[in-house]
Amino acid sequence: MGKHWADFQHEIYLNGMSGAVPRLPTDLTRLEELTEQRLGPGPVGYVAGSAGNGSTARANRAALERRRIVPRMLRDVHERDLSVEVLGRALPAPLALAPVGVLSIMHPDAEPAAARAAAAQGVPYVLSSASSTPMEQVAEAMGDAERWFQLYWPKDPEVARSFLNRAKAAGFTVLVVTLDTPLLSWRPRDLDQAYLPFLRGVGTANYFSDPAFQAGLAKPVHEDPNAAVMHFVGMFSDPAKSWPDLAFLRENWDGPVVLKGVLHPDDARLAAEAGMDGVIVSNHGGRQVAGSVAAADALPRVAEAVGDRLTVLFDSGVRTGDDIVKALALGARAVLVGRPYVYGLGLDGQSGVEHVIRCLLAELDLTLALSGHATPSTIGPADLVEDPV
Repeated sequence: MGKHWADFQHEIYLNGMSGAVPRLPTDLTRLEELTEQRLGPGPVGYVAGSAGNGSTARANRAALERRRIVPRMLRDVHERDLSVEVLGRALPAPLALAPVGVLSIMHPDAEPAAARAAAAQGVPYVLSSASSTPMEQVAEAMGDAERWFQLYWPKDPEVARSFLNRAKAAGFTVLVVTLDTPLLSWRPRDLDQAYLPFLRGVGTANYFSDPAFQAGLAKPVHEDPNAAVMHFVGMFSDPAKSWPDLAFLRENWDGPVVLKGVLHPDDARLAAEAGMDGVIVSNHGGRQVAGSVAAADALPRVAEAVGDRLTVLFDSGVRTGDDIVKALALGARAVLVGRPYVYGLGLDGQSGVEHVIRCLLAELDLTLALSGHATPSTIGPADLVEDPV
């Protein structure tokens, strides 16, 4: 095997011999506080904030914390291999970067910096529809690295079709369709600052550069930016969509289609019946429904319902390597990480994102090994216990 992800810790200690210490903390749970200190309240609130009083975001963390790993001894973990196959793709580890929009509010290098970091580490990058950089530019920044496209399914079917065609042409291989945002939730941190980047034309790059979107405007975007923003707001999401509409995606996308935001096993079964390839068990990091079930509590039931038919992925609340171990044990094939890499971007650009990826995967590698596992495939529900509530 040679290289292990855990080798990152040797690199850090060796660099210490010449007096160098990491620029960012290696305990990734500290990044949020640092970001709060260094960035403006609008951008920080937009990324760190959640629906309502934050109860769902807290529940996500509590559901992962409540589950504890039971390490096993004297198992040969000398050679380890974290690679997994996900949706027909060979990945070096069970991790992808979750779609997060408007990254230019965190760092001027925005999505291309995060995408380059993912590419450098071999981890898939999921680009948000609401990115502040057009998808073609992000694709160019990644070379031939693995990239997936997240669709906020707009009201206008021509814009949806155009997005899918553009994503395909730009080499995005997997379509991730977010279902949990037919409306924007009540988010007090944003409301208290009256801060919504889209109204300033930030996070609209894919739309403003789209021919089908432009066809709906009386004047070019640069001549009447306000009209373009209002056109965007009017079509961004569609609360009228229902299960039969999924046929449209199948007709217009020939790669894997994954539905993001599934929390109920019956919805996962409907996804399977609709011919989807996977689901992401997610509550949007606690950003959409205040008082929602924690994602990690929903995961085992979804995995049990469709794990034999669909690829089950997980996000919402992942902050550490051991969180990833727990998600795998609960039935996820791989996890997506969101806020931590965005904080890394805000604090230190592309290298900040790479730091986050390498810390997560080093800790995952070590946690698996120290728990008695040489690959993700041997971990399961029996490796966890649940703290009494």
